Amino acid sequence: MSNDPRTAVLHRMVMPGHTCPYGLKARHLLRSRGYAVEDHHLTTREETDRFKAELGVATTPQTFIDGVRIGGYDDLRRYFGLKVADPNATTYRPVIALFAMTALMAMAAGYAVDGTAISIRAGEWFVAFSMCALALLKLQDVEKFATMFLNYDLLARRWVPYGRIYPFAEGLAGVLMVAGALRWLSVPIALFIGSIGAASVFKAVYIDKRELKCACVGGSSNVPLGFVSLTENVMMVAMAVWMIAKPGM
Repeated sequence: MSNDPRTAVLHRMVMPGHTCPYGLKARHLLRSRGYAVEDHHLTTREETDRFKAELGVATTPQTFIDGVRIGGYDDLRRYFGLKVADPNATTYRPVIALFAMTALMAMAAGYAVDGTAISIRAGEWFVAFSMCALALLKLQDVEKFATMFLNYDLLARRWVPYGRIYPFAEGLAGVLMVAGALRWLSVPIALFIGSIGAASVFKAVYIDKRELKCACVGGSSNVPLGFVSLTENVMMVAMAVWMIAKPGM
């Protein structure tokens, strides 16, 4: 192995049917830090298993610097003082990203329709787009969402099928509100699911003081149940009330 302080030795899987993505990320990280990389490919499963057994490690890639094994990709990030994400840590990032994108979509739609990015109509679209996007995330795995939903939703805990119905109802109401059509249907749906959702979150978080994960962005999220979850439901109720107050209901 090279003694060059700016040279790193990388062993990673590069097979005909599979190239390890973490190996590519490790190579990129090393090069971005100014290292020349001696890139050794593990081209078969047998070669990979033998390599791991010789080193007594469970995973590849493996990086060496100055003849010292640094380890896998996460270990390499730590070596360079970079943050390593905790897959189990709670985070608001998915919700922030979703609302930021739906806000931009609403502004873009407003600009395309009447040349005004910020308007009452754009505000309506923001809520409706957000409902559609949240429903889409739930619909990726309805059963997983419904299972997480049972932890706190008051109606779902009394009638289990409601957890599976909820994403479809939210999506339908959102689509109808985007179109401004069939308000006699979209408004009651949004008012019903939003009110129950708000009451459920308020009870679980602020009365029972339970620490739960929110099902609002799907069943695999690490978003904590609380203010953001309550906001989703309050937005639906507010949108429904606003549409009732508008002419033409």
